[in-house]
Amino acid sequence: MKKFFFFPLSFLVSEQLFAQKVFSVNYENQADVKVYVVKYENQADLKVYKVKYENQAGENNGKWFFTQYENQAKKSIFFVPYENQADIKIFFVDYENQAGWRNASKKQLLY
Repeated sequence: MKKFFFFPLSFLVSEQLFAQKVFSVNYENQADVKVYVVKYENQADLKVYKVKYENQAGENNGKWFFTQYENQAKKSIFFVPYENQADIKIFFVDYENQAGWRNASKKQLLY
């Protein structure tokens, strides 16, 4: 009986560890990932939906929660002014079900 109880509990804990909580830093050298926001969805590596609450953040699936403090975030990001400076290109979507990777080869940057 203990095994059945432990498995669902460990699954919930592991989900929290991979939540996409990000913090936007002021300087490029402070960032884990450099991000450029594209104008059109088809130019993006990742389509991002900004969630309102921390518990809505996704598991590297484009649902981002922007934290108030850097130590609360899994990744720190810096928004670069030019596309060629970026590690990944993102496009902000209006609906949660639109979020996701378009270029899976860059997925490891946010793990």
